[in-house]
Amino acid sequence: MTAEAVIRAWDHAEPEAIHPTRHVSEDAYWESGKAQADMLASVIPDGAKVLDFGCGDGRVAVPMAGLGYDVTAIDASQRMLDRLTERAPDVTTVQADADGIAAHLGRRRMDAVYALAVLIHHNWADCLHIIGRLRAATKLGGILVLDWPVSETPEEADSWIGITTWARQQQDAICAELGLEPVESELPWGVYRAIKTN
Repeated sequence: MTAEAVIRAWDHAEPEAIHPTRHVSEDAYWESGKAQADMLASVIPDGAKVLDFGCGDGRVAVPMAGLGYDVTAIDASQRMLDRLTERAPDVTTVQADADGIAAHLGRRRMDAVYALAVLIHHNWADCLHIIGRLRAATKLGGILVLDWPVSETPEEADSWIGITTWARQQQDAICAELGLEPVESELPWGVYRAIKTN
């Protein structure tokens, strides 16, 4: 799937279609975001300036702000950002795709960047592009948390809710090229530290 196709799908998705816990209940949906925010807090320093890329309607951004993080929530779907603002008007929102991050940040860099349920839905080329932009938005020594799964049989997603996986060798080469150092963690996503490239 291309980034444009994924963005179109999310922009037109009904709330119950965007996450499996919404079929359980609205409370379960928001509790899942709180649980993920708590997991992120185990690797992101207290009070950090964080960027939630692909924030959707704020399932994780809102509880991250509640934990005291300075959150910038970015999504390409204005519809999703409007839903986030209804729930948490004090969270900074930015309508942008990966290429729009630099225009918003200027020379500033974030202490931490996370992208949950974003990369898994894009094709390899778009994933690589997005990861490069997220790395550029992160200060040296900062943390990136990415849903960037590896598999013995890597494949690209074929729908907006499909899963793209990578070969470990591909991922290691990209990390070396972009300046991402894997960090050991118990999180279900990859955790990386932004380092200088050779």
